[in-house]
Amino acid sequence: MILDLIIAVATIAVAFVLSMRRVSRSTTWRAVVTPLASIIGSGFLILGPMLNLGYGGFAPLAMLVLCLVAYMYGAVIRANIAAGEDAIIKGTYGKLAQRIEILSTWALAFAYIISVTYYLNLLGAFSLSLTSFDSARDAKIMTTAVFGIIILVGWSRGFKSLEHLEYVSVGLKLAIIAGLLLGLMAYFGQQTVRDQLIFNNPNISGWSAITMAFGLLITVQGFETSRYLGSSYDAATRIRSMRLAQWLSTLIYLVYILLISYVFAPDQMSTSETGIIDMMEIVAPILPFMLVAAALASQFSAAIADTSGSGGLFAELSHNRITEPQAYLALGIIGIALTWSADIFAIVSYASRGFAIYYGLQAGLAAVIAIKRRDGGHKIGFYAVLATLGAAIALFGQAVE
Repeated sequence: MILDLIIAVATIAVAFVLSMRRVSRSTTWRAVVTPLASIIGSGFLILGPMLNLGYGGFAPLAMLVLCLVAYMYGAVIRANIAAGEDAIIKGTYGKLAQRIEILSTWALAFAYIISVTYYLNLLGAFSLSLTSFDSARDAKIMTTAVFGIIILVGWSRGFKSLEHLEYVSVGLKLAIIAGLLLGLMAYFGQQTVRDQLIFNNPNISGWSAITMAFGLLITVQGFETSRYLGSSYDAATRIRSMRLAQWLSTLIYLVYILLISYVFAPDQMSTSETGIIDMMEIVAPILPFMLVAAALASQFSAAIADTSGSGGLFAELSHNRITEPQAYLALGIIGIALTWSADIFAIVSYASRGFAIYYGLQAGLAAVIAIKRRDGGHKIGFYAVLATLGAAIALFGQAVE
């Protein structure tokens, strides 16, 4: 009971600080919020059980590798921001760079479709997780209903009226994560004092461990959103804010996975997408309700952001031959089909592959620009390796079994 109270007070305190005018109106913080929220959004809800069940006591190491790969792809995106998006599109770096940029933008538009499906499937599962309708079928029905709402809103009004909800949902999510980490620190301390820390054996190894990590790229994705905030922030601000967002998300993820990896036995972990709820109930009774609130707020706002982004990209790339409402309709139809034909872990893998294609193409673009600018063999080689890695992730990434 005391721990519940401490967690609640800490969460409210963080939410209050984030809502303060000095913070909420800070240009740097607002530029950080969008990529930070994207990176630690849904991944935070499913990474704990997935990494622990797969990698056991080596889960923190797997998390470190994921964050490192994400940071390297972040470096690619930052290099392309510095090169100048307008210059790339205008052909300053040659026709090849121009074509790769267009192709990668198409890849991103399709990746958004899968990511929206991922977000809304999580929303459907978490929204019913504490009710008597907690079943896979009911979760899919809920997800389908939310897709219907998104199609209706997108077709009739667009999403401008909902964009103001983003900062509110982000603040709520970060505050709840702070409360969650505090609860985990207390529980970890208790288990340490009682000499009850656990080192679980991994269930996968070798190539299977690598391909599972490939399939989890989506859980650390989101930093690329900084590149598409050019109408609000200059290049220097976007580069700085993306780097800061990746540092903060890496710190949060590593602390989270470290705290969660050595206090739960295998029979206390679940393979379901809402397995984190059962685990957190062991830590403190208040945490499951907080996690559901975070899931509902963050997944809906993330889905709206990616739906809006996808519609805008399809309209722009097709020179308005595909209108935004038509893109929203197509997204909804594809998302509903994916929802009923695949489980959440398969959708996670599909989304990871989609973003891997985008990151690989962006790395190829950075390599072409580096060659054009004669930046040196080390940079060209670095970008070429990341382009190859993107292709490997797209080809071999596997869903969690």
